[in-house]
Amino acid sequence: MLHYNNDLKHLARELRNNMTDAEKLLWSRLKMKQLSGYQFYRQKIIGNYIADFYCHKAKLVIEIDGGEHYSERKALTDRGRDGHFASLGLKVLRFSNLEVLKNTDSVLEQIFLYSNPPESGFN
Repeated sequence: MLHYNNDLKHLARELRNNMTDAEKLLWSRLKMKQLSGYQFYRQKIIGNYIADFYCHKAKLVIEIDGGEHYSERKALTDRGRDGHFASLGLKVLRFSNLEVLKNTDSVLEQIFLYSNPPESGFN
């Protein structure tokens, strides 16, 4: 079970109530197990961070980045977040707002492919 900072509950609730257009669009395609039956959560608290979307079964965090994420300072912060998630055995997929809004099907395909890796081994 992942631990979380209880002090972030209010902020996570606020973020769920004020999602960006890109987050709303992606959520409309992920909620209610629409993607291969996988349960996704939005604004999930993991440690001291709030992930935009999280799937426990696939050990997957999905981050939707606005323009502020492309500054050097924010990129450094994001690498720290990604490192924390990786230390918990989680994979992080990052998409820009624009990518989600303009190429939704491509984003969903990438999420699907990560969530459903091909069988390994030899027959």
